[in-house]
Amino acid sequence: MNEALRMVMDALRGVMGEKRYTTREMEERLDIFGYRCPDDLARSLNKLRQMGLICGEVDREKACWVWWVEPSEKEPDQPV
Repeated sequence: MNEALRMVMDALRGVMGEKRYTTREMEERLDIFGYRCPDDLARSLNKLRQMGLICGEVDREKACWVWWVEPSEKEPDQPV
């Protein structure tokens, strides 16, 4: 994973924690943390989902997408 993508994922893990959020809730949370998405957030989240970096699915009850990040595993080059 390149450094820019690693920074994005670190930021998302910090913002999302272990909870699931709708796209609208993600926009609000990112704003609170001072992050701004240069592209359409739903499109960016979907690209990350397609890359296997985050998870997302349609919530039929809420009629929207929900997003979450799986807990990260330590990479071999990181100290335990």
